[in-house]
Amino acid sequence: MHPNPLFRSDDKEWLAALVDRIGFGMVFLTTPDGPRVAHAPLLRTGSGTLRFHLARGNALARHLDGAKTLVVVNGPDGYISPRWYDDRATVPTWDYVAIEMEGTSRQLAYEELEELLYRSITEHETRLGGDQWSADETTQPLWDKLATAIVGFELAIEQWRPTLKLSQKKSVPERERIAAQLAATGNQALAAMMREVQQ
Repeated sequence: MHPNPLFRSDDKEWLAALVDRIGFGMVFLTTPDGPRVAHAPLLRTGSGTLRFHLARGNALARHLDGAKTLVVVNGPDGYISPRWYDDRATVPTWDYVAIEMEGTSRQLAYEELEELLYRSITEHETRLGGDQWSADETTQPLWDKLATAIVGFELAIEQWRPTLKLSQKKSVPERERIAAQLAATGNQALAAMMREVQQ
């Protein structure tokens, strides 16, 4: 988390909605083999927990149950040029959004894992719109084979540590100029986030 309090937020509802919107993150853990990270789709349960699944053979899978775990969700990011400032006699920076969530993980029972998979499929298929795919289109033997090759976990979130570094040190007109230039140079996601997160 960035040390400047200007880049923080206590709006848990908005942060949670952003985690839902992004839906993907990195799971970090120090293992007996050293620090490891896994990249995983994430699904909040709405009760202060976050669920995810990993391949059973993943280097983290056998160490996560009962472990203090860090999950990071990254939002848009990008280079910020001093050419967009009122005073160009400064240095470039990098704006970004990152949400750190720390807590204890527990392994899901197989029934809970299946519930996670079905809910994930429903949520993501709904977002796509149109003719949705359904899990029952997969044969039961194939479903069972693939589902037993993964393991699910639930993180009980004990701490949220967000960083929303979006040029908040600049004036409102400068921030709008930065957002416009980001959009014009192809970084619409960061421009939109800058406009969404007010000073």
